[in-house]
Amino acid sequence: MMQRSQTRVAGATRSAPAPVQRLAKAARRSPVAKAAAVEASSEVSVEQINRCVNAIRFLAIDAVNKAKSGHPGLPMGCAPMSYTLFNEAMKYNPKDPKWFNRDRFVLSAGHGSMLQYALLHLTGYDSVSWDSSTPGHPENFLTAGVEVTTGPLGQGICNAVGLAVAEAHLAQRFNKPDATIVDHYTYCILGDGCNMEGVSTEAASLAGHWGLGKLIALYDDNGISIDGHTDISFTEDVSKRFEALGWHVQHVKDGNTDFESLRQAIANAKAVTDKPSLIKVTTLIGYGSPNKSDTHDVHGAPLGAEETAATRANLKWEYPEFEVPQDVYDVMRSNVTKGAAAQAEWNAAVEAYKAKYPTEYAEFAQLTSGELPAGWESALPTYTPEDKPLATRQYSQIMLNALAPVLPGLMGGSADLAPSNLTLMKMFGDFQKGTYNERNVRFGVREHGMGAIVNGMGLHGSGIIPYCATFFIFTDYMRGAMRMSALSEVPITP
Repeated sequence: MMQRSQTRVAGATRSAPAPVQRLAKAARRSPVAKAAAVEASSEVSVEQINRCVNAIRFLAIDAVNKAKSGHPGLPMGCAPMSYTLFNEAMKYNPKDPKWFNRDRFVLSAGHGSMLQYALLHLTGYDSVSWDSSTPGHPENFLTAGVEVTTGPLGQGICNAVGLAVAEAHLAQRFNKPDATIVDHYTYCILGDGCNMEGVSTEAASLAGHWGLGKLIALYDDNGISIDGHTDISFTEDVSKRFEALGWHVQHVKDGNTDFESLRQAIANAKAVTDKPSLIKVTTLIGYGSPNKSDTHDVHGAPLGAEETAATRANLKWEYPEFEVPQDVYDVMRSNVTKGAAAQAEWNAAVEAYKAKYPTEYAEFAQLTSGELPAGWESALPTYTPEDKPLATRQYSQIMLNALAPVLPGLMGGSADLAPSNLTLMKMFGDFQKGTYNERNVRFGVREHGMGAIVNGMGLHGSGIIPYCATFFIFTDYMRGAMRMSALSEVPITP
């Protein structure tokens, strides 16, 4: 008989905070592309893959049932794409969640938090186990392995753009033709609700303009929101919209069972280095539930005992609640070994870089330490009451340009108001496609997107100190991002 190992995910046996926000999903249509495949381990059989996917589903179902609150539908539908990401495509070390060169993952559709918690538990993160903190929406400062706080739809994909901006900047700034120390991807799962929110288009427009080739977004196209099927309010062709924004776009038509197409799409996305990628993945929300799949009933409420039993029977999952078979752990926990090996390889590369480029290494090490350079405050000018008064924005400009040379992580800009806000660092050029090493960021007239992008930059954890600016009255446009910045404890200078 197969060996079993029991697990419980926190929030499963005690009430997790009730999720405050539920929104939506929806749509259908798109193109395809080609390239060399993402590796599927030859040691993992199709049967084992399906068992891993079902383990993700049932941890989510059981936890939402036990908490009497939550969103089981998205985890049930997104389990195949997230398995493919976490077990085949992504580079990370579960035992060192803050490893600098890890791939970043953002669940923009944060209401589906049990998807992320199930993945973190199965792959070996210590942050999701018995009695750990698993709030109703992912919180970056509570759960190791969660990069950004998500919940308000659209914010997460914007944060992902910010994470990709930080990677692009540091890669061009520090990598050498014979030495690479910054090389990681940002992955994001977003839903129909994220695409309905205007802020996502602001950020996606900038990502396309900047050509952020290390950003890969998987769009969970399940066509359901709280109000029902999304065709009551959302019928645009999302793929064509992203193409117009300068993204590489593909469509996986069967995101429920077609693992090979998921692998190929991710490989194709990695092969396109001068554009961000959107992979539209058509899924069935609540996959496996005989009576609630493809309905709004499975979006934001527990399945309940009767439908859970029917789903177990339908998917042939014979294990009781919160029980995970050992062979699933064996497959998923292999990421602990793989991650440690990847980190060891990177450590060796950094040591070689240090020997060849000691000056650049010293700046990289100081920046990524998270500590400010010693004596930075001595660069600030001083004033007396007798000095001629200036407008506050002029003082701001003076301080900004005094600090820029001594704070190597300072980076940011304004929402098309740089000459008025006086936010340019005069000794640096513009962060643009081809000049990612520069530190002035041109956000255009996109206050909300700007705020959410700099949140992602600040949460990259690499010493980037982002700032953004607009006129006070226009901060109303970015209020959602400012609120998330405060809740997420992001080190931002607005």
